[in-house]
Amino acid sequence: MSRTKYELDIQNRSLFRYYLGIGARLKRYFYYSYSRYVARKKGAIIGENVVLPLSLAKKANKNLIIGENSSIQTDLIDLRAKVTIGSNVIIGSGVEILTCSHLIDSPDWEFKSYGIIIEDYVWVATRAFVLPSCRKIGYGAVCAAGALVTKDVEGMSVISGSPALHLKTRGQVHSNLIVPSLLGGDLKIYIKTWNKRKK
Repeated sequence: MSRTKYELDIQNRSLFRYYLGIGARLKRYFYYSYSRYVARKKGAIIGENVVLPLSLAKKANKNLIIGENSSIQTDLIDLRAKVTIGSNVIIGSGVEILTCSHLIDSPDWEFKSYGIIIEDYVWVATRAFVLPSCRKIGYGAVCAAGALVTKDVEGMSVISGSPALHLKTRGQVHSNLIVPSLLGGDLKIYIKTWNKRKK
């Protein structure tokens, strides 16, 4: 079985470089572990190896559910309604996700909460804006940087623009990527990968 680029990079390191890698990851490991702890204490369901900012963790509640190995780089997520984020998801910095609005045709301007499901292997790139009219971003979809997402996104669809429109269909998902490694949150995976090297 062939090794991934991540595995090759780590398993081919000298012992010195391996320990340098541990040192570089330690601070981030404690930061993200604490963030996960805080979010869970506030009622959120957070999977293993999730990377999320402490500012998001502090405002988390039972409406936040995140699978495993996802990287969340924003705290601009509206948690007044349920937000379900799958595994191996990447949500970039400055991304804003709104889950609630008002009924504009109502004389009482009634409040309405909707919620959203973001499936596995989705990438929502930097400063995309997801409106409450979008209730689902399907498996493996990509929302380009700055996209204004106004409706549901089909699985494996690549969208861009304002409003965001379908550009193409994605060829494959980022299945070989260790998503927590993008922000240095992969200490446990790093050690496990090193220990699997061929003697």
